[in-house]
Amino acid sequence: MKNYEVIGLMSGTSLDGLDIAYCTFNFDQSWKFEIVHAVTIEYPDEWVERLESLLKADDKTLAQTNIEYGRYLGKLTKSFIKANNLKPDFISSHGHTIFHQPEKGFTLQIGDGQAISDVVKLPVVYDFRTLDVQLGGQGAPLVPVGDRLLFPDYDFCLNLGGIANISFEKDDQRIAFDICPCNQALNYLSRFLGQEYDNDGLMARQGKVDHNLLEKLNALSYYSQYPPKSLGREWVENSFLPILKETSISEFDLLATCTEHFAYQISRVAINRGKMLISGGGALNKYLVDRIKSLSKVDICIPDDTLINYKEALIFAFLGVLRWRNEINCLSSVTGASRDSSSGVIIK
Repeated sequence: MKNYEVIGLMSGTSLDGLDIAYCTFNFDQSWKFEIVHAVTIEYPDEWVERLESLLKADDKTLAQTNIEYGRYLGKLTKSFIKANNLKPDFISSHGHTIFHQPEKGFTLQIGDGQAISDVVKLPVVYDFRTLDVQLGGQGAPLVPVGDRLLFPDYDFCLNLGGIANISFEKDDQRIAFDICPCNQALNYLSRFLGQEYDNDGLMARQGKVDHNLLEKLNALSYYSQYPPKSLGREWVENSFLPILKETSISEFDLLATCTEHFAYQISRVAINRGKMLISGGGALNKYLVDRIKSLSKVDICIPDDTLINYKEALIFAFLGVLRWRNEINCLSSVTGASRDSSSGVIIK
């Protein structure tokens, strides 16, 4: 096959909802793609609470929720297919990350592939991270192979999601890693001001940067580590947020300081001139983008809203295509694994 019609499912750490993207891929010397239909379905409060609570859940609750969440994904996908009269070849699902501790040899993205398949009556590719972790890798980030093959015209691909991550070519290898927290922390602070997120960064603009706090954040040991490296929800909750809670400054000042911190960490990575594609919800945060522009030398490219919002769902659909073709979709140069791999479990 050279033509594929695939639905990609993506749920990020910021818990803002499920991204569903119906994508077409065509291979003729190089890969071409189109996002034909896409939607974000916000999680109801019940699912937000369930997913947030799983970090401390017992094994039985985890196992049960894994199946029930898979059925939930299946129902949402089935409705999406029917509403748009689609005929996808298969579903490619990232799942929702509950645990990610590759240094301890495990990672868990719930949303059972068999449960999804039972509902939609289609093949499903899922569980993209486990094999790489078993091979000694970080299991993240996985998007860089998509950056390399689908977006070769950009020197840097920056995703501003719950976590900010970047990928780029260096010495004929793809290098990628998680840089710092992003929307997960900004959304957390915004909720104290009665908002789900900081629209355009307007609340951060009202605050003042606290340089003592900024210094503490920049001193976190993660930033001095060399890649491959990755961040999980646990690190943000256990290492990052407690520093914010120790301060007595206003939420506006906290937002301003965190935004400055993220922009600074990103500028430390994107130090060379070139074109940088920014995607993810943070690309819509005009203040954050302005601060990145002011601190770095790169030519920033903001794509259309569809690509901003659905690039990760697109690439997970593409990772499913590569897995379907038994081609490499996980790069050891990115994750630190013992070898490249074609990762993901296929349910037919």
